[in-house]
Amino acid sequence: MRAPVQKKRPRSKGSKHSGSGVTPPAPAESESTRRTVRVRSRLVAGVAVVGITVIAAGAPAALSASSDLNDSQRLVTLAELNQQAIALAHALADERDEVTAYIAAGRDEKSGPAAEGKGDPGSRSARVDQQVDEIRGAAPAALRRDLSTIPSLRRDALSGKGTALEAHQAYSEVIAKLHDLAEDLAEKTPPRAAESTRAPLALGQATEQASATRGLLIAALSVPRKVTTPQIDPVTGLPVQTQDTGGSKDDRTRDELSAAAQQARVRELASLADFDQAAGSTARDKLSSTVTGPEVNSAEKYLNSLTDRPELSNSDQKADSKKVEAALSARIDRMRGVESALGTAQVQRLEQLRDDDVTALELRIALLGGCLLIAVGVSTAVARTLTQPLAVLRIGAARLAAEPATAEPVRYTGRNDEFAQVVRSLNALHSQLHGLLHEFNGRFEGLQTERAELIAGREALTVQRAELQVLASDLTVQLERLKNTVHHTFVNLSLRTLGLVERQLGVIESLEEREHDPERLATLFKLDHMATVMRRHSENMLVLAGAEHGHGHAGPIPLVDVLRAAVSEIERYERVTIQSLPPHAQIAGFAADDLSHLVAELLENATSFSPPDSHVQLSGWLLETGEVMLSVQDEGIGMSAVRMGELNTRLGDPTLFEAGEQSADGAGLGLQVTSLLAARHGVRVQLRDHAGTGGVTAVVVLPKTLLPKAPPAATPPPVQVPGDAPALNLPGSVAEANSNSLPGRTLALPGDPLIAAAEQTIRESGAASEPEAVPEPQPVPGHAAGNAPAPAPAAAEVAAETTMQVRLPVVPESVDVPESTAPDPYAIGPDRHERTTDESPEPHTAPAPSP
Repeated sequence: MRAPVQKKRPRSKGSKHSGSGVTPPAPAESESTRRTVRVRSRLVAGVAVVGITVIAAGAPAALSASSDLNDSQRLVTLAELNQQAIALAHALADERDEVTAYIAAGRDEKSGPAAEGKGDPGSRSARVDQQVDEIRGAAPAALRRDLSTIPSLRRDALSGKGTALEAHQAYSEVIAKLHDLAEDLAEKTPPRAAESTRAPLALGQATEQASATRGLLIAALSVPRKVTTPQIDPVTGLPVQTQDTGGSKDDRTRDELSAAAQQARVRELASLADFDQAAGSTARDKLSSTVTGPEVNSAEKYLNSLTDRPELSNSDQKADSKKVEAALSARIDRMRGVESALGTAQVQRLEQLRDDDVTALELRIALLGGCLLIAVGVSTAVARTLTQPLAVLRIGAARLAAEPATAEPVRYTGRNDEFAQVVRSLNALHSQLHGLLHEFNGRFEGLQTERAELIAGREALTVQRAELQVLASDLTVQLERLKNTVHHTFVNLSLRTLGLVERQLGVIESLEEREHDPERLATLFKLDHMATVMRRHSENMLVLAGAEHGHGHAGPIPLVDVLRAAVSEIERYERVTIQSLPPHAQIAGFAADDLSHLVAELLENATSFSPPDSHVQLSGWLLETGEVMLSVQDEGIGMSAVRMGELNTRLGDPTLFEAGEQSADGAGLGLQVTSLLAARHGVRVQLRDHAGTGGVTAVVVLPKTLLPKAPPAATPPPVQVPGDAPALNLPGSVAEANSNSLPGRTLALPGDPLIAAAEQTIRESGAASEPEAVPEPQPVPGHAAGNAPAPAPAAAEVAAETTMQVRLPVVPESVDVPESTAPDPYAIGPDRHERTTDESPEPHTAPAPSP
């Protein structure tokens, strides 16, 4: 393989290509006639190109340094002009404040600032005009036009008919044009000049707004006040202060000025906040250390009291304007001093920046010259390393051409150059390429075989995937069918169990009505209560299954009956104390059973997770929104905030309860049932920590949709039947009627209160006079025993407040009932109180005779 050493060969005139493609050597005459091109000339041209390149590369840096120098010089000029503008703005602000106060005082020499020793408002005009003349030459054309309006502005303010606020705004517009120079300087100042370029601008704006606040407040205080003369009442002869029904023109002017002062104060605070963000720590420390002292503190107090609202109060109007102006002026002078110091420091920094730019330009020019010398020197040295070997080759080749037979070969002791390296590399590349091609053919055949195997495997996997999809769809259908079957079975079993429990309760209640033995009656009460708890558990299963089972009542149910029914459905009912309830509160009939069930679950949790000797408080309140809030409070150990947050989240959304989360003993089912019942009727349930005695408080908020607006219907007083048990008012009715805390059951009681009442009834029945006599009505619990019976209307009203009455059994006189010696913890009253009035038998009906 031949390496291409030369792409183009020199061709002489008249040369022809042979059939082999080899160009024959040119005649000697043509070689001598060609123009010789020396390599040295090309190397010199290369050195010149290197020098030009270095100059071209360094020129932008030098030009950039020159541009930076011009910019810094312009910034220095602008900063000096800004210093003059700041001084002019300060003088113009003082004139503005004095003119504003002068106009507010009515342009009267006897009132306003002139009367307080400050002289005529035009006293500062000469100083302002002098500063305008000084700045006019260097100011831009737009600023010169604005400054030329100052004399006419002053003349209109002093001799015109404009208001003080209009004059203040006109002066403020000219001052704002002066502050535009500071804003222009801040925008043009590069970050390399200073860290906080906008700090002087923010402080200047704050100083201007502070001066505006001062002028507006002094002007508001200078407005003449109208003194109302007391008049004498012709009847009493006493002085009477007349009331001004409408504000006068001076009052409106004062209010406008004070409102503008408040706005200026707000802008000042905003500018100071901008200064704190833009300025460095040194500038902030300088401002805080300079603007301080008793006068500054006094000024801050004046500002806080006079600008706290848009208008001045009567006490604010009585403030001494001279003292206020002195304090505010002292504060403004200190702020202006800091502003001037920052402006001077800014000018110094810009001058230093200009000097640095001059030094940088000189260094870059020197660096460019050094680089040019180094580049030319190195290029010349490299060119000499090329010309010397070429000279040796040229002389040797000429000697070999002149005497080819006798000349010795040219001895060149140079390095192993690139041509031989390229030939060796190319031969090695050819051999490696041949081996790689053989290896590629073998790998290609192997890849074809693997591809065929992969295609076959993919087809098999596709078939398996289709089979699995069919199987998955079948399993899904079967699972859904099994789920529906289990759900219906679960609901049917729950309904059957619930029906049996209802029948059992009916049998127990019939036995209770015919039973007169207190011990057996207590046992029946216990069975009644246990059956009631079983019924609640069966209803829990229906709620968890998503089935609604409840018999809606025709009319509203009293809240106290609903809560008593909830208490009767828990195991440890004797630990529950019903506290105050909203009077005459009722629950819609369709939600009474579910609400009783919900409260029973909360009471069950409260009694289960609290000490056995503690009480659970059940109370209710009527909220301002018309809703009713119930509270179930225990004295347990409480729970962590994380756990309480999780439970509150789940109580708000029943879908968050995960299947299988409850423990083996069923812990957590009650809260899930509570969440489902609450979501069914829009009730809000939340758990809270009780900070007083520990434990957890469950709060239930009943919406207004569950609270009927109609007042409760008055029920007729119960009629006592001879031989029947006396009527007993349960504690819940007392809590609802009187809205006071109920005396709860305690563990110190010798026995169940209903059993004790039954025994008392038996003992009293033995001492009764004649069976035909109508017994006197028994007093309602909670009333004094010695009170005389009320008249008929009052009795009806008391009967209307009573929500439920429990009839105690009557034992025949021949039966000797032994007194109870030990309390039965499971003995409870009849469970008839959970039913509504229309479902329970009439209270005056005699018990059915025994078969």
